[in-house]
Amino acid sequence: MDIYSAMVTFQSTPWYYLLLTYFAWYPMVTSVMWIYTAILFFKRREDIDEDELEAFYTSEEKPLVSFVIPAYNEESSIAETVAGVLNVCYPNFEVVVVDDCSTDRTRELIQPLLSDERVRLVRKLVNEGKAMALNDAIPVTRGELIFVMDADANPAPDILDRMVPHFRWPRCAAVTGNPRVVNRDSFLAKLQAIEFASIISLMRRAQRIWGRIMTMSGVVGIFRRSALFDVGLYSPDMATEDIDLTWRLQLRHWDVRYESRAIMWMRVPQSLRGLWIQRRRWALGLSQVLWRHGRSVRKWENRRLWPVLVEASLSVGWAYTYVLLTLIWLTSYALGYPPVGASPVPNFWGMLIATICLAQLYTGVVLDRSYDPTLPRYYIIAVFYPLVYWILMALITVMTAPRGLKVNRQKTRITQWKTVRE
Repeated sequence: MDIYSAMVTFQSTPWYYLLLTYFAWYPMVTSVMWIYTAILFFKRREDIDEDELEAFYTSEEKPLVSFVIPAYNEESSIAETVAGVLNVCYPNFEVVVVDDCSTDRTRELIQPLLSDERVRLVRKLVNEGKAMALNDAIPVTRGELIFVMDADANPAPDILDRMVPHFRWPRCAAVTGNPRVVNRDSFLAKLQAIEFASIISLMRRAQRIWGRIMTMSGVVGIFRRSALFDVGLYSPDMATEDIDLTWRLQLRHWDVRYESRAIMWMRVPQSLRGLWIQRRRWALGLSQVLWRHGRSVRKWENRRLWPVLVEASLSVGWAYTYVLLTLIWLTSYALGYPPVGASPVPNFWGMLIATICLAQLYTGVVLDRSYDPTLPRYYIIAVFYPLVYWILMALITVMTAPRGLKVNRQKTRITQWKTVRE
């Protein structure tokens, strides 16, 4: 059988129609689910009075919070970051900066900041990556709560007032905040501003309704000290130490929460190369977590993590489906056979998928606009999100995910510092 005949035959099989169905329905079903559950979260947790916050404001006892800022070659931002932390409106905190053998002026710029008694510096003599930098710094902190953030981010002044009250519940191990994009000079950065509101923030709202979340954001997260030591701190052999830590906390039946009102302004990659490197690391980290913890999650006592496991696995499967169908369609066109279920002109299914996707993006913008007032102006470019991100993320996932299967056999530490913001 020649290639042409094989292509025609395959596109008439039930397997091909199953792929088409999965490809078309997965993004629509998940988008509707994200929209509904995120709005539910908003109505339950955000669109409420401030009685709980007022009670916290007037309480006499506020736990000591230790900000831990790991830094490697952050001379362009470290001084501004520490100054931003010192402006946080909370009466009881310290700042611990850990320098992982920077080769630029990072350490030199930190020195003048040490005149503030709240600031301390931990100098590492061996460069071992972000996870080990955190593991080395956390034991020397004094706080009951540990706030981990990136060295090029800037917290909103009320961030602790929003996050600390969650720890009145003893089972609460960690709270992640709402990262917002501050550098929006390039087209890709503007798309990421939409993504963090309409994909990441929306999904975390939805996952809290399920009861478990995919990941604590590495740029903004506060932890109960005892919970961190209960799970053995960060894993230096994981590409994304934040996803891994989130899953290990929840496997120990700790509660991990999302606080959408806790705003952290952060910088994102502005070039295609920087974005590619960052998302390749994210895809590898997710693959590693699914492979390392998947068996444990499938146990009955961890059933509240099942929705997260299923959705993450389906998203990886959809990326492979997307790439496979694209290759089939391109091959069919090249052979002169119009592929079944594909059309170069937008058809009903294509328009329906795009419409629901844009509805999800719009919902995220509406829910986050009170925290990020300039966000709606970027919605006009949201139409490019499926065209740019779906293709990019599908390719990265297909190329990177198989590497995660080696996580239990690797002998080297692969934790990385985040991408240079280029």
